[in-house]
Amino acid sequence: MKDTHKRATSTTATATTFEGFTDEERGAMKQRAQELKASARRGSRASTADDEAAVLAKIAQMQESDRVMAERLHAVITASAPDLAPKLWYGMPAYAKDGKVLCFFQSAQKFNARYATFGFSDRANLDEGAMWPTSYALQELTAADQARIGALVKKAVN
Repeated sequence: MKDTHKRATSTTATATTFEGFTDEERGAMKQRAQELKASARRGSRASTADDEAAVLAKIAQMQESDRVMAERLHAVITASAPDLAPKLWYGMPAYAKDGKVLCFFQSAQKFNARYATFGFSDRANLDEGAMWPTSYALQELTAADQARIGALVKKAVN
């Protein structure tokens, strides 16, 4: 007598497949690798001025709506937390404390999104209870929005 074993079948849908990274995601990863290589080549002679120039150059390349927001954010962040160092992070403007990214801007154009994003890393001191926001969708920046972002950046640094 033979034992027959039935193959286990899954009850979950198999129509979804992993497509891998998008072209935009692969591009961001390549930009990050280039940033790391450039930083390693510069070594100790790297300066904050060089990093800020790279950030401003990247902002200048953005589409107008994203560029205007990024320029305003840059001004708000550098005024609110002058100790943060501008640097590129995955090809986008970011601001670091002690070499670690604390907050960043992601243009809508970068990933073909309908809005730009301003976000904070896990190093930001924004903890409020058991749940708090770490990124914000931006379609425009009002004076009130700029003031709120400035306050969040100050809180994140402390």
